Amino acid sequence: MALTRRGFLKACGASVAALGVGAKFAPPALEPGTRSVPKSPQKTNGVLIDTTKCVGCKQCQIACQKSKNLPADPKQVTLCAVSPSVVELRNISADPAKPEIKPIKRQCMNCVEPSCVSACTVGALQKTPEGPVIYDSNRCIGCRYCMYACPFGVPTFEWEKQFSLISKCDQCAERTQAGKLPACVEACPAKALTYGDRKELLTIANQRIYDGKGKYVEHIYGENEIGGTTMLYLASVPFEKLGFPTLPNEAPAEINATIMHSTPTVALGMAMALSGMYWLIRRRDELEAQPAYNHNEEGGH
Repeated sequence: MALTRRGFLKACGASVAALGVGAKFAPPALEPGTRSVPKSPQKTNGVLIDTTKCVGCKQCQIACQKSKNLPADPKQVTLCAVSPSVVELRNISADPAKPEIKPIKRQCMNCVEPSCVSACTVGALQKTPEGPVIYDSNRCIGCRYCMYACPFGVPTFEWEKQFSLISKCDQCAERTQAGKLPACVEACPAKALTYGDRKELLTIANQRIYDGKGKYVEHIYGENEIGGTTMLYLASVPFEKLGFPTLPNEAPAEINATIMHSTPTVALGMAMALSGMYWLIRRRDELEAQPAYNHNEEGGH
């Protein structure tokens, strides 16, 4: 028996009803104005990275590797593939014959409103009151949602390990809680890195731009991007040339949280809808398998 229009409409009705039941018994949606991602308090720490002072010595990268007990691979300069802190050498010249190399320190931006935290379904990533975003490998299930959510492409899986975990900068949270400087800041011989209160760092950055008389572009990267970051940058050329993404000022973290919070509702509703469709199709197959009713055979003529 072919699936009739009436049968199709019944199946659709059963699916809609199942979705309604799923929505009823799933966790409630976030109330308007409710925050699911903790926002950094007004007093939060960060690091100001002055790219005009960086000499490309990579002492910050080496210090990070030693601090985190990570293997060193000088041939690999991909962000976070070797260590949570990496120095990239970037050619900003449009003329291949005259390359202009700029060393750029890259690491997790430890956002004020981190998208990775809102995307993590198991709480493996947490925003601390001091500013850093810390990672708990014991909770991580390897879903990689944080990789997809991060606008900077920072969380990177350690694929060489049997059970892949992510590698990211946590701004040396354990060191700073003990009253020490982050390893990269302590190791920088050129004093290109400054650690301190984020508001004070913004004041320092603005003063350098004012006193520099054209030395810097009038833009502190991380001041407003996606709601702000605790890693702040100064540069002498537009940040697009240095490989920094152009991002809006609005933080996407709350959108991620809303979507992730709705996942159980959708999953339960779809499961019930598919169950209803399966029952209808199975019923149809059972009816088709029954012998056809023949009037001539029943009446004997």
